[in-house]
Amino acid sequence: MTAKPSAAKVDRARPMTAEEKKVILASSLGTVFEWYDFYLYGSLAKIIGAQFFSAFPEATQGIFALLAFAAGFLVRPFGALVFGSLGDLIGRKYTFLVTILIMGLSTFIVGLLPGSESIGIAAPIILIALRMLQGLALGGEYGGAAVYVAEHAPNGRRGYYTSWIQTTATLGLFLSLIVILVVTSIVNSGWAPTELLKDGQPVMGPDGKPTMVTAFQSWGWRIPFLLSAALLGVSLYIRLTMEESPVFKKMKAEGATSKAPLREAFGQWKNAKFAVIALLGLVAGQAVVWYSGQFYALFFLQSVAKVDSFTANILIAVALALGTMFFVYFGSLSDKIGRKPVILAGLLLACVTYFPVFKYILATANPALDAAQRSAQVIVTADPNECSFQFNPVGTAKFTTSCDQAKALLGAAAVNYTTVDAPAGTPASVSVNGTVIPGVDTAGMDEAAAKTAKADFSKAVNAALIGAGYPMVAAENTTVVKIASFGDVFKAQSLKLIVVLWYLILLVTMVYGPIAAALVELFPTRIRYSGMSLPYHIGNGWFGGLLPATAAAIALQVGNVYSGLWYAIIVAAGTFIIGLIFVPQTHQRDIFSDEFNRR
Repeated sequence: MTAKPSAAKVDRARPMTAEEKKVILASSLGTVFEWYDFYLYGSLAKIIGAQFFSAFPEATQGIFALLAFAAGFLVRPFGALVFGSLGDLIGRKYTFLVTILIMGLSTFIVGLLPGSESIGIAAPIILIALRMLQGLALGGEYGGAAVYVAEHAPNGRRGYYTSWIQTTATLGLFLSLIVILVVTSIVNSGWAPTELLKDGQPVMGPDGKPTMVTAFQSWGWRIPFLLSAALLGVSLYIRLTMEESPVFKKMKAEGATSKAPLREAFGQWKNAKFAVIALLGLVAGQAVVWYSGQFYALFFLQSVAKVDSFTANILIAVALALGTMFFVYFGSLSDKIGRKPVILAGLLLACVTYFPVFKYILATANPALDAAQRSAQVIVTADPNECSFQFNPVGTAKFTTSCDQAKALLGAAAVNYTTVDAPAGTPASVSVNGTVIPGVDTAGMDEAAAKTAKADFSKAVNAALIGAGYPMVAAENTTVVKIASFGDVFKAQSLKLIVVLWYLILLVTMVYGPIAAALVELFPTRIRYSGMSLPYHIGNGWFGGLLPATAAAIALQVGNVYSGLWYAIIVAAGTFIIGLIFVPQTHQRDIFSDEFNRR
């Protein structure tokens, strides 16, 4: 009974061998590049939304851009099934090569794809198709990297070894942010801003002047995507130098590999129950904490707090740089006290602190907006039958009722409001501190008249909001955080935000650092790739990938910029409870033993 813990201690004490370092480096670098490809879209979702979703109302372009981002996540479980099965049948190494090739080529093509102003509806359709290809590739990537490293790691150190793989997602995001920041700086300093056009005409801003876009927003955003061609070449070279997992080679030589890994992993309850436990007791909560701490935090800074994209990316990048090594710390800690306590502690902290943390972010990043939200009373009076839940996974619906338009207008300005029911057929009106702006019913109007009526309504609402203290014109809001030079990072306002964003990253490292080891230890070698990949990608692809869009739609529906956090909190709380009851402690398991692999 004491042999396994003793062996684990010996393994933890010895230094990592040169071969083990090579395995981790090769797996990690290739995976960093793959995550870089995938996260470019997430980091540039707002800009890409304007390029490919211009047919939608401006206020909902951000939501649809996020949904296109989520499209890549929706297909990840299918990629897990396809590539997980291949990984268990033919090996880890060759599956790696296929996934990186699909990912790299899809990303490169995004950089070449014309926008909707050039090719119309074909632009968003092709974009979503490319995002789905990326999702399929990513669905086979993570499980292979985690399994490959875990099968090279000694007992007692799997949490530490696989935690380096856990850093790759954050490092990929970090790399994408750095490339974006560098390209933004170079492009915007060399080319002047231009007018934003829609249907060949300038788009007018709230101040009645043409909306200007930077060179990066216009065309420079394509450069980071095109640079993926170089990363693809490096990644392919790295993957070709890797050797197959020794435990898989041994099993294959003995003829003990699974002939039907999907059926064995999910068609037999003795294995399928661990997939269910992994999804509901570990991964779902991990996913929402991961995406809340990184992508939703970035979205919140830009779309809610109205921080410019350059400043928001700098703040997130610094927080990531300060927090990344905690993946390794918590992975190593899980070797000593177990995966379960570390992950569940991160989930619990997220549930308790998300509301105060995000309120602090807004109050610190944009004090004027926070003050306006606290003092202004805004009411939408509308027929409840005309108020839609503005969430559309396939991107085909348009929200055109007066209620939807009023809420979208207020949501775009990060206004908190309440909704009051009106008699059926009543156009939605907006009241700002008692000043009522009557809604307009555009039914029966020709297109030009309807457009004019909507514009007049928007101008009147914006004027009332400005009168109530809302900083509707960015140039007049001198309280919003802004980083224009390196020294601005060290200003009190920036440092406060970096600290609180670092805290969100710390929660990410707690739930994500040990997760690979925890999943690997649930499944025997012959079905490990398939068994762990599907719950991981359902959790991260569906629960996590849909989080930004879901949270944004909830906030728009409820009328409170913080209400979308309930999605993450409820999922994390449910995972905490299920994990506490059903997830076993696995950190002392010997995954190389014949006894474990025969079960």
